[in-house]
Amino acid sequence: MQQSELKTADGKRRKRWLRRLALAVPLVLLVPLLTALTALRVNYTGDPADGTYTRNRDAIWLGHAWVDGRKDDADLAAFALRVRTTGIRDLYVHTGPMEHDGTLPKSLYPKARWLIDTVHRDLPGVRVQAFLGDVLATEGPDGMRLADAGTRAAVVGSARQVLDAGYDGVHLDLEPLHSGDRDYLSLLDDVREVTRARDAQLSVAAHQIDPLPALHSVFGFFTEHPKWWSQEYFGQVARRVDQIAVMSYDTAQPLEGTYGGYVAQQTSLALEVTPPTTHLLMGLPFYHESNFDHWGHAETVAAAVRGVRLGLSRTDADRRLFGVAPYIDFAATDTNWEEYRDGWVR
Repeated sequence: MQQSELKTADGKRRKRWLRRLALAVPLVLLVPLLTALTALRVNYTGDPADGTYTRNRDAIWLGHAWVDGRKDDADLAAFALRVRTTGIRDLYVHTGPMEHDGTLPKSLYPKARWLIDTVHRDLPGVRVQAFLGDVLATEGPDGMRLADAGTRAAVVGSARQVLDAGYDGVHLDLEPLHSGDRDYLSLLDDVREVTRARDAQLSVAAHQIDPLPALHSVFGFFTEHPKWWSQEYFGQVARRVDQIAVMSYDTAQPLEGTYGGYVAQQTSLALEVTPPTTHLLMGLPFYHESNFDHWGHAETVAAAVRGVRLGLSRTDADRRLFGVAPYIDFAATDTNWEEYRDGWVR
């Protein structure tokens, strides 16, 4: 065979190999994805157990407008009317953000005392907690550094500061918080000393749990954002607080059925490692977006509530310290409220 013919034959073989590779690679990636989606959809099937409805221990995240002067008596009266017949008993009111050094300017919450006193008067039994957040310097150069002992001490001081202002508790939301962060656990221990001394609540917003073992480590290897916590680390956090609220939204799930199955799995995973003395809450998406992280047509309140009830039914149907937590009031629609009431409050 002549040299030119050999080259032609080699070229044809390479093209055939490349075509096969082009077909094989998508299949290698697609098969595990379809398997995972199918498993989640199956997890969404079945009937929740009787009685898996609100325990009247729900919470809601509220925006900063409630304490900076933008909201007034009429707004609060309308809000009280909406929540009075629900299971909501804790309000996580955005009072920060804290500075990167852990301090909290008092100028950020001039109307806090008005809000607290009015809620206590018009909604007896409802607690108002100061929602304190900040961006952590875990995935970029800027942000709060929990490894710094002075910063942690300043956060403790900020917690003491909001309790002095009359809040019933401290709600921490520090993101992105990587699984296994010992400095965060140390911070929780220190803040809880303060809240216990004041007979106040310590609550946290928690990352989702690995849907597959060690998945956070795999994502951490390929990306700068591991996203999930290990189930073990979730349990370590849960044992240090009075309330732990899972941010069970922004899941990238493409279908309502797979999102609901995902929430059911997250509920079970969280229940397995949350002690019965800690109040566990599962987040509900009271907002609508359409992007890769959050498909609005999939992440519905109805799917989340059904997923919560399924996970609760399968794992600990009689758990007393359990509830849901809508995020967030200023983006909520009437449909969000209706689905919460119809699926959970009844």
